[in-house]
Amino acid sequence: MKIIDRITQNTLSLSFEVFPPKTEMRFDSVKSATEEIAKLRPSFMSVTYGAGGGTSQYTLDIAKNIKELYDVPTLAHLSCVSSTKATVRDKIRQIRETGLSNVMALRGDIPAGRENEDRSGWDYRYAVDLIRELKESGADFCIGGACYPEIHPESANQKDDIRYLKEKVDAGCDFLTTQMFFDNNLLYNFLYKIREAGITVPIIPGIMPITNGTQVARAIKLSGSFMPQRFKSLVDKFGDDPAAMKQAGIAYATDQIIDLYANGINHIHLYSMNKPDVAEKILGNLSDILEFRLTSNLNICLHIYS
Repeated sequence: MKIIDRITQNTLSLSFEVFPPKTEMRFDSVKSATEEIAKLRPSFMSVTYGAGGGTSQYTLDIAKNIKELYDVPTLAHLSCVSSTKATVRDKIRQIRETGLSNVMALRGDIPAGRENEDRSGWDYRYAVDLIRELKESGADFCIGGACYPEIHPESANQKDDIRYLKEKVDAGCDFLTTQMFFDNNLLYNFLYKIREAGITVPIIPGIMPITNGTQVARAIKLSGSFMPQRFKSLVDKFGDDPAAMKQAGIAYATDQIIDLYANGINHIHLYSMNKPDVAEKILGNLSDILEFRLTSNLNICLHIYS
């Protein structure tokens, strides 16, 4: 099933992101964790691409396993920066042969040591280049892309960032998933701005449960996310107590999700970090909410936000 068909249904839903193992030795443990998450019957699951493409085969192995064993729609990540056309086209062929119909098209991180390299001769410099390649491949993929409510770390300003985002949508991106954020008001502001810019594809907010204090610094480094005082106070109070911090982090993420649902966002993507217990607890916190039947008033909000 294509993700675009799932997220345009008039229901509330929750999906999960998982990541493949970095080494073959960890494959079985990661496979087991992703299977436990798949058993929760999420709307769909996305599987990230190994850094630099080094573990990209594991992405397809995990995605195929989830789809075949649990009939959960899967979204395979694919990044392109610094890759050759031959490499990317071979990856696209592999995705098609695996039977997957959903691809998350990403630029990816610049390889270490090549940050200052002249990129003018690279086959792929931006995610939009990969989106065009996917469309030209002739495969009937549902294509997802990434967006940044708080601006991409490499963008000069939000206006330029949104202009580049529209280029991805115009190239054939079917939906967008946001980078993590911890203040929902930032997302609401972002949604109005992109709608004004003519971006009308569905937007799926990405929520990261912070379940231990050491995640905070890494989350800020990866996404540049603003940490509201309410969240900082939570970490200051409970960060040194693993059990308390885990419970508080799950509660904070749950609160974010409920607020998003209440304000017309029908589909949420949870960055599970391969933690079945965290995914299960958040899903349990939302069990009755996810059964809620949408009314006409919520449908109006869906038109604005989704």
